[in-house]
Amino acid sequence: MKRFMVVQHSYSEFLGPIEKQLESRDIGFQYQRPFLGADLPGTATQHDALWLLGGAYPVTDSEACPWIDDEMRLIGLFKRMKRPIVGIGFGALVVVQYEGGMVHEEPYFNAYFTTCHRTEAGRDDLLANAVDGKTMLVMYNGSAELPAGIEPIVVDDNGNWLAIHPDELTYAMLFRPEIKPGMIEDMIMEDNRPLPDNIGELLEQARAHWVQTQKNTAEVSLALVTALDLMTEHRKMPVFSLNVVKTDDPE
Repeated sequence: MKRFMVVQHSYSEFLGPIEKQLESRDIGFQYQRPFLGADLPGTATQHDALWLLGGAYPVTDSEACPWIDDEMRLIGLFKRMKRPIVGIGFGALVVVQYEGGMVHEEPYFNAYFTTCHRTEAGRDDLLANAVDGKTMLVMYNGSAELPAGIEPIVVDDNGNWLAIHPDELTYAMLFRPEIKPGMIEDMIMEDNRPLPDNIGELLEQARAHWVQTQKNTAEVSLALVTALDLMTEHRKMPVFSLNVVKTDDPE
């Protein structure tokens, strides 16, 4: 069975409606939760793809996110195994940092609805074409400058980058197809979570856009599945267990 590793960075942010899209394609997923103190796996051999989800802090906040170095190492493992990687929001910034981009703490909050615009670099890209002209929620903390040689495939109304496709098997996107209104409600209720001043407005907009958002999520999921060949199951190393064999006592 195809199985994805999903790194979750906060209580409120998970795959949301993307879960249903994966399950309908017979794809399983396993959440890793470093924000709860759990160690990230040291291998990519048991999973067919890596998803890095949103988070509540900038990736530069080493106190709130002490696992970033381990997450960067995990990206390297999946790249060496030639297995797909998808970064969303916080996860997208981690991918950009891995690729050599500069990350910054400011602006602390980036949370808004915008129209996605495909760039010339994304002219033939499946994901870029799937979101072109669609209204999407953008939500992340901090910022990242793209490294030399990587051009955005999607930008927002102001020309800010929203998605990159740095290599054949990697996507990073700042728009959030996995967020549903209930997740924003959970963010508001989450203890000590920093929130943008317009979070109430975003919740109302998310509710108003929900019908179209579900359609957008389905199109984004299909584009990722096709572009990254996510339906392909990779050979997994066998997991051995040691069984103690009892023998008769010679005495």
